[in-house]
Amino acid sequence: MNIKTIGVIGAGQMGGGITQVAAMNGFNVIMNDVKIEFANRGLATITKNLSRNVDKERMTAEEKDATLERIKTCVDLKDMEPADFVIEAATENEPIKFKLFQDLDEICAPDVILATNTSSIPIGRIAAQTKRQDKIIGMHFMNPVPIMKLVEIIRGLATSEETFKTAWDLAKKFGKTPAESNDYPGFIANRILMPMINEAVFCLYHGIGTREDIDTVVKLGMNHPMGPLALADLIGLDTCLAIMETLYNGFKDTKYRPCPLLRKYVEAGRLGRKTGHGFYEYK
Repeated sequence: MNIKTIGVIGAGQMGGGITQVAAMNGFNVIMNDVKIEFANRGLATITKNLSRNVDKERMTAEEKDATLERIKTCVDLKDMEPADFVIEAATENEPIKFKLFQDLDEICAPDVILATNTSSIPIGRIAAQTKRQDKIIGMHFMNPVPIMKLVEIIRGLATSEETFKTAWDLAKKFGKTPAESNDYPGFIANRILMPMINEAVFCLYHGIGTREDIDTVVKLGMNHPMGPLALADLIGLDTCLAIMETLYNGFKDTKYRPCPLLRKYVEAGRLGRKTGHGFYEYK
C-alpha cells in the first residue's frame, strides 16, 4: 500500500506528536481538531518543538520549514477524504471515538486503514462501529510521541494480516519500534503502568508518603526517569482515570479499582500539566 498522506484526528499532546513525527519522516499530514484554535495550538507546539531541534542542531532550518509545509490543519472531518491512512488520537472517551469511526467509515475510501491511538479501549469494540472491521487496528503511541520509541500494534478479531503489516511497517517508517499486543483492555503498556500509577495514588491517599517521597522512591529505587505521580500529571489525570475504569469494567477485578483520590482530583478539574494543577502545581 502506497501511503503518502496521513490523517490525524486530534491536535493535542498525542495527535500533535504523531503529526510531527509523520511530517518529519516525509509524509503529508492532515491534522484535524474540533476547533480551529485547538488545531492552531497544536501546530504552534509542533513549530516550537522543531525550532528547538534546530537550536540543538538536530535538524536544519530548511528541514524544519519543509516539515511544516507538509502539515495542513482542518476542523471539518470531511477533509480526511484524501488521506491514505488515518490515525485517531482523540480523547479517551468511547462515545467520541465510536462517532469518529462511524463518520470516518463514511468519509474515507474503502481501502483506507483507520487506526486508533486508544490507550485502553478494545480494538474490536471500535471496529464494530464500522463496515471495514478488517481495516481497523490499534497504534498506541507513547507520550511524548517525538521522543518515545515504542508503538503498540493491536489487532482486533477481524483485523486482516495486510492491515497489521501495513501498520507495523508504517510505525517503522516513523522511526519507531513496534510491539504486538493482544486485544485486551489496557493492552500491555497500560495493563502494567496504570495499576502502578494508581497504587502510587493510593500511597498518597493513605498517607504513606508525600508526593515527592513517593516519586523519589520510584525514580531512585526502581531507576524510572520520572515518578508515577509526575507521570500521571504529564499523561493527564482524566486519561489515567479513564484507563483505570476501562480496566476495571473490562476485568471486574478489584485490583483495577481507581483510587478515590484520583477521581476526586479529576472531578475538581485538577487534571495535571494541561490545567496547571494535578498532584503538582505548574506555572
